[in-house]
Amino acid sequence: MAADVDKSSPERARSTGHSGQRSPGYGAWFRGGMWTLLAVCTVPLAGFGIKYYQSSQLLRRHEEAVQTLGVEGLFLFSSLDTDHDLYLSPEEFRPIAEKLTGITAPVDLEEDVIDDPNGETLVLEASMKPLLLDSMTKSRDGFLGVSHSSLSGLRSWTHPAIPSSSFPAGHFRVFLPPKGKTEPGDAWWVISSELNIFTGYLPNNRYHPPTPKGKEVLIHSLLSMFHPRAFIKSRFAPQGTVACIRASSDFYYDIVFRIHAEFQLNDVPNFPFWFTPGQFTGNIVISKDASHVRHFHLYVPSNRSLNVDMEWLYGASESSNMEVDIGYLPQLELRSIGPSTPSVIVDEDGNVIDSRDGRSEPIQFVFEEIPWTSAISQEEASHHLEVTFYPFKKVPYLPFAEAFERAESEKKLVHSILLWGALDDQSCMSAGSGRTLRETVLESSPVLALLNQSFISSWSLVKELENMQADEQNPALSEKAQLHLEKYSFPVEMLVALPNGTIVHHINANYFLDQTAMKPEDEGATFSFSGGFEDPSTSTYINFLKEGLVKAKDYITQ
Repeated sequence: MAADVDKSSPERARSTGHSGQRSPGYGAWFRGGMWTLLAVCTVPLAGFGIKYYQSSQLLRRHEEAVQTLGVEGLFLFSSLDTDHDLYLSPEEFRPIAEKLTGITAPVDLEEDVIDDPNGETLVLEASMKPLLLDSMTKSRDGFLGVSHSSLSGLRSWTHPAIPSSSFPAGHFRVFLPPKGKTEPGDAWWVISSELNIFTGYLPNNRYHPPTPKGKEVLIHSLLSMFHPRAFIKSRFAPQGTVACIRASSDFYYDIVFRIHAEFQLNDVPNFPFWFTPGQFTGNIVISKDASHVRHFHLYVPSNRSLNVDMEWLYGASESSNMEVDIGYLPQLELRSIGPSTPSVIVDEDGNVIDSRDGRSEPIQFVFEEIPWTSAISQEEASHHLEVTFYPFKKVPYLPFAEAFERAESEKKLVHSILLWGALDDQSCMSAGSGRTLRETVLESSPVLALLNQSFISSWSLVKELENMQADEQNPALSEKAQLHLEKYSFPVEMLVALPNGTIVHHINANYFLDQTAMKPEDEGATFSFSGGFEDPSTSTYINFLKEGLVKAKDYITQ
């Protein structure tokens, strides 16, 4: 028995270790596990520490900047500091350098388009139906007080400057997406806005556009087919050109785009007359190497009753009095007469056929249908363009009648904006209060959240509601339009309404902006550059919406 015990003792000792302790192998495993657990816990802690350090450094630099520059100076600095790191890179400083020196930086050579003499050519035709003068408000009194010279450029602009023109297909590569943008729904800036507090806006008393550069050259050439004085960037934000992939195949993209541009219709000695379509939109079907363009279409939408903003000066200086109006343009468009085609081809016998010599028979081409492998709808693509230009459109704005129907079914209130020019295009340019609303309070995160949660939003033109009010075929909608118009004051009215059309709360935009104007010397007028700050306008608009909810409480609790 004792021998048996003695024989088993070493085995037990090896398995349990000295004095009943576990083996070294188990301890190593345990220590390794603890180190792994510690490492797993350390990584997020280290990440948090780094982020905290970076945030504290940014806060410290912000405090130093306030002490050095003051609140107003920091605001100016931040208008150039696009990545909000409180340092100015050479690219961020470029606008102020150009402003001070008057010297524009050279064009990036990567944006230069090199012509291929044997490349394909796309032929575009321009079409136009001139503005309907009787759609302008001034026409109601026979343009009383408006000088003939002010309208001379408008009256004489009855046809495109260049009815037809050909372009190398390769020039349209400016519409191709940048790296990382390959899927339907991806949107990007073709020509971005460069407005900031230093560069400011183009002056109203300007006659001729800046010299286009880089990607701007093609856009300028296209719009110059309509009128020789085309400004590819409008005077007011949002400027530029945005594109979005609608469909993709192995070799082609269908790209929709939207351009904000305007024309100067007068030349010296007449005073300036600005003609600003609500937008240019369209699409291009182009091969991914830009060697072939299957289709191109650009036009001013004419689906609304008013689609053009007009402004003209009564003097030559920037401070001269200005008159504004809005009107309807039936047609302004460019369209390709067919796909781009090569000028020189080689037949099956090796003979070179050059259609440019005028002696050869016209070459007939047959193109196969493009099998799209992925796509989104035209409406979805247009929405991506809208949100890029106007972040306030992250909340859907429904047509007037549809908004009340949706509010009835979802038991919500209607947040309605009634104005003279469109809220989501450039025909609202002269309505400064409308511009200010969409660029400030309507796109702020707190307002977007409240609207999305408790309201159905809509905006309408005054003229459209006047037409609805006069429609005897739809008395219910006519009454809702009448209730809105009774509360309307020029230029913009914001309203909260029940689904039955009853107005429970409203405020005029001019009064609202006067009450919430932020002055640096006012108490509580604080800025935050670390994110979207909530200024007095935002908090006041939230209070306006909440007051509407309170006044409509009886309806909501039913």
